[in-house]
Amino acid sequence: MKKTKITVAKNLNQKVVLSRRSFISKTALAAGAISIVPRHVLGKGFIAPSDKVNLGYIGLGKQSITLSNAFLANTDEAQIVAGSDVWTTKNEWFKAHVNKLYADKRNQKEYNGLTVTGNYLEILDRDDIDAVIVATPDHWHAIQAIGAMEAGKHVYCEKPLTLKIQEGIDMVKTVKKTGKVLQTGSMQRSWATFQKATAMVRNGHLGDIKKVLVNVGDPAVPFNMKSEPVPSQVDWDQWCGPAPLLPYNERLSPPNSAAFFPDWRLFSETGGGILTDWGAHMFDIAQWGLGMDRSGPVKFVPPTDKNAVRGMQMFYENGIEMVHEDFGRGWGVRFIGTKGNLDISRSYLETDPPGILKSQVTDKEGLKSRGNHYQNWIDAIKNDTPLISDVEIGHRSATVGNICNIGYQLGRTLEWDPKKEKFIGDSEANKMKSRKNRKY
Repeated sequence: MKKTKITVAKNLNQKVVLSRRSFISKTALAAGAISIVPRHVLGKGFIAPSDKVNLGYIGLGKQSITLSNAFLANTDEAQIVAGSDVWTTKNEWFKAHVNKLYADKRNQKEYNGLTVTGNYLEILDRDDIDAVIVATPDHWHAIQAIGAMEAGKHVYCEKPLTLKIQEGIDMVKTVKKTGKVLQTGSMQRSWATFQKATAMVRNGHLGDIKKVLVNVGDPAVPFNMKSEPVPSQVDWDQWCGPAPLLPYNERLSPPNSAAFFPDWRLFSETGGGILTDWGAHMFDIAQWGLGMDRSGPVKFVPPTDKNAVRGMQMFYENGIEMVHEDFGRGWGVRFIGTKGNLDISRSYLETDPPGILKSQVTDKEGLKSRGNHYQNWIDAIKNDTPLISDVEIGHRSATVGNICNIGYQLGRTLEWDPKKEKFIGDSEANKMKSRKNRKY
């Protein structure tokens, strides 16, 4: 049997050897995945303009509901053919959900084109899958995204892109090495209100920006939930994967039927707190508005109270200050300029004075995705067009939140070199850029 060797970046401590599965050809037929122009004629890695991009989903929790609906509704140039999760119940749910979506769309009584597996490596090993959606908890993002790209797949990876800074550095390197297309799931970049707001800031409608307030949630804390019996439907060792083997708790990883979102994002072992969960959205908007997509702050000053969960001050090289601060309007961003202020969130876009909002926006680059984050990725795969939220953008925005977590934990000022991507004169902080992953 033919072997395919996929080696993931050394710092992620992951090396896997995969075997070809005999069911691939049958699966492709069942999914309607035969290309109009056969891929073996076009060459490996080539997707014809007439061809659909075949998608595999890794991580079938609540976010997979949103993403499966989104890709089906927003593009006719992609086909969901497979899914993978360590929960058998989530695999079964996803299979039924997506099959019904396709049956309804095609006015068919039933559709049975989707396959599921408990081992995501089988997704990476399939020749008929062009791209994957990574919607697992944060501690898996880098390993699965890098593994997918090294297996020849394009990647749509949920935000925050990474749990640790070094993971983002490695993901950027892997994109450059493999030439694969990675879109960060920061879909606010494709929303008209956020595009207009950031374009107004970049085009000087607020004058010179002096300060930016970003309100998102608390930093990460160590896992602190009580142990509960592990459900028979989940491979808990594989759910934890590279993270420490945590006790199971339903709040940490609930079934899809639960009425709440999972709390893995709160804990440092598996997430970055709501600080990075929503920071990947709102720090991202601040970075975009300030024109800092390929850079970041150079100094992080935590509050003097080591128990504080707000108050981190960040300073860019040009003197602009950004503060993790609750300005009383929910999760959002406030740009403060010499001519006025602008507040932006998912529920409002307002300026003070109000007349600023009526000004014309001419920044065409800021409007390039036309409101469709998902088609933007598919277009980039098929036509080599620009991404609205590429790997570098996602990595730099995640880095802001990750450094904030380090600063809150250490309780001291951190000097950051955005070019070399390391802390200046602080070996302890530099060690916290990465962690040793558990063998699983």
